[in-house]
Amino acid sequence: MNHFQKSAVIAAALGLGLAGAASVAAAGNVSTDALKAQARVTEADARATAVRTVGGGTIQTAELEIENGKLVWSFDIKRPGSKDVVEVQVDARNGRIVSNKVETPAEQAKEAKADKASGR
Repeated sequence: MNHFQKSAVIAAALGLGLAGAASVAAAGNVSTDALKAQARVTEADARATAVRTVGGGTIQTAELEIENGKLVWSFDIKRPGSKDVVEVQVDARNGRIVSNKVETPAEQAKEAKADKASGR
């Protein structure tokens, strides 16, 4: 896909809103900037919500992504005294918690392997 085609796809995604961005993102052609244009919640606000939800900790990774058809800020949070990480997803449109799950080191490794295989 040449530069013009990529630009046209991103412009179309922005024009169509989240549904359009979701389908284009699934194909791996939406930039972070294009997704940020869809977000109504800032990364800073989403970070504060995520950390507050788990009762504190250190954010290890953060990304804006489309997960199960929703635009979310996704954070992996390391809590003191635990080898596990809590993955918290905050809806980037309304700031509500979408998901809050504990991942063991084995689950984290499996997810990292899957992300690498998919090119994320």
